[in-house]
Amino acid sequence: MVDVKPDYTLDERGEVCPIPDVDKRKKLKEMKSGEILEVLIDYALSKERIPAGVKEVGGEVIAIEEIGPSEWRILIRKL
Repeated sequence: MVDVKPDYTLDERGEVCPIPDVDKRKKLKEMKSGEILEVLIDYALSKERIPAGVKEVGGEVIAIEEIGPSEWRILIRKL
C-alpha cells in the first residue's frame, strides 16, 4: 500500500459509473496543484474509467490499490 496522506477523500462505494467519474472531475477542478485525492470505489468499471480521464483535468494517478474484496483505492495528484 502506498503511504500517502490524501488531502481529500471521495467515498464512492455503492455508486456506479458515471457518478464516481463525474465526482472525481469536479473535485480535481477545485483542488490546488500538489494536492492528493483518494477515491474509494467498489464498482469494477470505475477502476478503469476513473484513471482514464485524470490527465484531462490536470491530474496524475499515483496508485490503484485493492483494499478489499471488490474494493479499490485510487490516489490522484493534481498537477
